[in-house]
Amino acid sequence: MKLPLRIAAPVLLALLCAAALLAFLWWQLMESTRLLSDTTNTNLTGAILPGGTTSLTAPLTPTGDEALTHLRQGDLLALRGDWASAQSEYEASVDAGGDIPALRKLAQAQIQRRDMRGVEATIRRLRAAGAKPADLLLLESVVDLRTSEIERARERLQDAEDSPQKHYGLSLLYIITGNHDQAKQELALVVNGWEPVLRANARTLLAAYDEFALFPESPDIHLITLLSRALAQVLECELALPLLTQVIQQQSDYRDAWIVQGYCELTTERAAQALTSLEQAYTIDPQKPEIQYFLGRAYAANGDERNAITFYEYALANGFTPAAEIRQELARAALQEGDSQLALEQYAALVQEADATFEAFEGLIETSLALGENERAELAAREAVKRWPEHGRAYELLGKTLLTLEQKDEAHSMLQRALELNPFLTEAKDLLTQD
Repeated sequence: MKLPLRIAAPVLLALLCAAALLAFLWWQLMESTRLLSDTTNTNLTGAILPGGTTSLTAPLTPTGDEALTHLRQGDLLALRGDWASAQSEYEASVDAGGDIPALRKLAQAQIQRRDMRGVEATIRRLRAAGAKPADLLLLESVVDLRTSEIERARERLQDAEDSPQKHYGLSLLYIITGNHDQAKQELALVVNGWEPVLRANARTLLAAYDEFALFPESPDIHLITLLSRALAQVLECELALPLLTQVIQQQSDYRDAWIVQGYCELTTERAAQALTSLEQAYTIDPQKPEIQYFLGRAYAANGDERNAITFYEYALANGFTPAAEIRQELARAALQEGDSQLALEQYAALVQEADATFEAFEGLIETSLALGENERAELAAREAVKRWPEHGRAYELLGKTLLTLEQKDEAHSMLQRALELNPFLTEAKDLLTQD
């Protein structure tokens, strides 16, 4: 017997809803199973890996503002972890009139490099320039925490007026002193606050607590390692390192603790210690490409480019992602080692990527010119100008290449265009003067 539509329609709708609900519950069950299947293989290291070459090597926005040019160049270097060069750029930005934004970046670089006298001097300059009291509070409290002045930081923060900076500083204090319930309360306040960078940092730290909650049977050292990784992500490696020491003392074969420790030692300019830590991680798990990548960086930081190349190639062969990042590092190490052909191969592969960066083209052009492959350099330079028509450095590279090919009229035109877009391109000025 055929059911009337007024009865069949609701029944059909109910069946569809039930099917959708069952499908959702099944997906949730499978996802939970995937997450909980092996607590020892939790990916602690993925989040501290480079965020991809787009974020790390994106070209600077063309600008005629010298202070802004140096500031953005400093940001690019900081993303790579080259804090010494970043600090130089931030200092140049300050000298060019970058004012409070440049001073804040300079303070950050000095903190990363453990230059506490320098950061204290920069804080005084920030105060004189009229920086917000809440920002000064956070800087001063971070300096206190990094110099083990825990009680001074506590008093400074508790006596301060309410602000996201106050709550963020308190959350860091509670994390390193093991008061995790209060840390989560403070982080929740930051997430609901108005400061966007601190909101993002607070979410990162809270995510470590959330991840630990997925593994209720895990030991406390798992939480400490997760928090250390999160601290590394928010540029607080100096606070993470003592926590990692505690973990390794309790479990000397904790692979991920050694990786995060090695990463933090790399970013805080402890190259020899980083090499030791990452060699320990490699001994525990010699197949993990992330370990091979960081070990390559540690060798490079210690001036051993040949071993750096070896481990970069291991990481690339073992499926390291993003592959573009490893190719960039491999090309840099090859150039340092004097292996221009290997560098050229890496840059040639990089420019074939759909999201190839300006730096990849720059590397290909410069390396091609060094090897006398001028036609290849010209093709790459013309493509760079086509992709980044408002980027002065692209025209500078094309002009330089055309001079090598003795196409002087067009070369001069390109160099002049480069200086119109960015009057601070010294190589373009020199090339026009010399020719």
